[in-house]
Amino acid sequence: MRMSVLPAGILLTMLSFSPGLKAQQDTLQQLPEVVVQSYYSKASLQRVPTAVSILSPADMQLQQGASLLPAINTVPGIRMEERSPGSYRLSIRGSLLRSPFGIRNIKIYADDIPLTDAGGNTYLNLIDADAISRAEILKGPDGSLFGANSGGVVRLDLFPPPADTHHLQVNLQGGSYGLFHGSAAWQQQWKNYQVQVFQGYQRADGYRENTAMKRSYTQTAQRWEYKPGYALKLLAFYSDLSYLTPGGLTLAQSEANPRAARPGTPATPGAVAQKAGIYNRTFQGGLVHEAQFTPRLQHVLSVFGANTHFENPFITNYEARDENTAGFRTYLQWTNDPQRPSPFQWKWLNGAEWQQTTTDVINYGNKQGKRDTVMAADKLKADQYFFFTRFQANVNAFTFEAAASLNYYGYRYNSNGHTKINFTPQLMPRFSLSYLFTPQVTGRITVSRGYSPPATAEVRASDNVINTALQPETGWNYEAGVRAASRNHTATIDAAFFYYKMQNAIVLRQHDNGEEFFTNAGGVQQKGIEVQGMWWLMKPRNSGVLRGIRWQEGYTLSDFRFNHYVSADGKDYSGNALTGVPQHVLVSSLLWQFPAAVSLYAQHTFTSSIPLNDANSVYAGGYHLLQANVSWKLPLRSRCNIRLRAGADNLLNVNYSLGNDLNAFGGRYYNPAPGRNYFGGISMQL
Repeated sequence: MRMSVLPAGILLTMLSFSPGLKAQQDTLQQLPEVVVQSYYSKASLQRVPTAVSILSPADMQLQQGASLLPAINTVPGIRMEERSPGSYRLSIRGSLLRSPFGIRNIKIYADDIPLTDAGGNTYLNLIDADAISRAEILKGPDGSLFGANSGGVVRLDLFPPPADTHHLQVNLQGGSYGLFHGSAAWQQQWKNYQVQVFQGYQRADGYRENTAMKRSYTQTAQRWEYKPGYALKLLAFYSDLSYLTPGGLTLAQSEANPRAARPGTPATPGAVAQKAGIYNRTFQGGLVHEAQFTPRLQHVLSVFGANTHFENPFITNYEARDENTAGFRTYLQWTNDPQRPSPFQWKWLNGAEWQQTTTDVINYGNKQGKRDTVMAADKLKADQYFFFTRFQANVNAFTFEAAASLNYYGYRYNSNGHTKINFTPQLMPRFSLSYLFTPQVTGRITVSRGYSPPATAEVRASDNVINTALQPETGWNYEAGVRAASRNHTATIDAAFFYYKMQNAIVLRQHDNGEEFFTNAGGVQQKGIEVQGMWWLMKPRNSGVLRGIRWQEGYTLSDFRFNHYVSADGKDYSGNALTGVPQHVLVSSLLWQFPAAVSLYAQHTFTSSIPLNDANSVYAGGYHLLQANVSWKLPLRSRCNIRLRAGADNLLNVNYSLGNDLNAFGGRYYNPAPGRNYFGGISMQL
């Protein structure tokens, strides 16, 4: 497919941008430098020797706020899908083959509290999007501090930023197809104690039949600095989420009626008749203790746990499971003496993390959305723990990192949970080096090893069979990149090339009745290029009709192919493109700032065709998406801060699927996404 992409916003800017170069001299102030926090010390992004992308609060506010998807999909190398409201899937530099629903192969943390359980599953859809103020995405295998993964790490800020005054934040939003999203956050600080209480509610009817969604989310975050350098933090949330699942359609069905749910057949009933859906009630939380013993020595300890009740009426059965997770994470960090300036600056961190998740799962027959007779019952207990170390040093223009984790993983199963499967302990090293050619230009190289054992939802998939033959994914990742920024940060660019050679890739297959199982596909070679650039064509200023123009581009090239993959029926898929991965993705955006605190944001996304099965015999066509919104911050002179927003998604009214069912039996690959739709909202801070 020939790619011809010129965002409409760029054309408008070319027509309107005559005083831009002169305007760069009339600025409010130098734009702030981006800071990375994921490696447990604040560092300039310019000097971090690994692939990191940051979604700031400003980036989040530019997008439609009811879902994380629009903001996350602006990051090169990241693909988030939502087949129906609430049904998230997420991948970093890889395929979604392991995730018919949910998130696997990625570690997600909130501060020092893992949101990913010991069984490898993450329920990101439980969290209200308004509760997340910032996200850092570490791309590629990074087991050095975070344990087993072959995709990457996401660290979310759920703790509110420090504040010395109280405030109340209220957000309300409505939109097409019955969307309503509301949240309220109250924050107060008394000297050395800070508390936040957050409540969010969201509902939607959805574009398709059988896609209604509802979520109630309550969170508290508290911090008590009981003496200088010593603090105790609490994060806890409860989420009650339900959403209906429409199921995949064939191409003919999606063209005839894209809003339909999966129809019944003579052999199996349809999604509506079986009331197919997901019901998840989860309480999760943790305590974090931070102790700065001396200026050179810091200790952090976190203890955490979660309880989940999960139900899934499916076409062929009704699954109910209870999951309980407990764990801890601790580390010590030493640094050089900050009172003695030296060209050799170093940090050394050592720690450990342990988790255990117990799953009691029962599968019943599904009689029109009601539990019928018991079909299967199992108990699984997943254990994982790892020890990690990281040494980082700055020597003049060089930054060097050597890090590793030693990972232990195993699970027990059967009706009593006694049969053990233990995988061989795995060492995951990472070596990174960057060189500051000038204060504005940095080059970097990284070598790291990925390791990801099968998740409990893969060991026991929807066919109710314990698959003890399933093996972990492993591989080596080689990467080189460059970052450059202007002196005043009006322009930045970050480019990376990587080559990840994976063995025993875990892929999804389906039986004739639609029930899923997983198998190892042999090798996968993943070669890719990621480029993200930003340029303030006109820096923010206080005068003129145009007060600022920002242009941003993100490009992803994914040349991912199976290597030595022969299926169980003898078909050779070696050399085929990896299922579910578009080869090209280009995201272009423009932000215009006007007087009276009015701004206009437009974003164009091009996604190339996507292979839908391992044989590469069926592809989803490429598509262009255009979205735009306008924002107005009311010029009030009191403590009250009010912001109005309105916008539209899929302005071109494109027919596409934002999340396909891969290797689907009967050709039911397609989950049509909404056509042109609208939203509007108001935010108030009191």
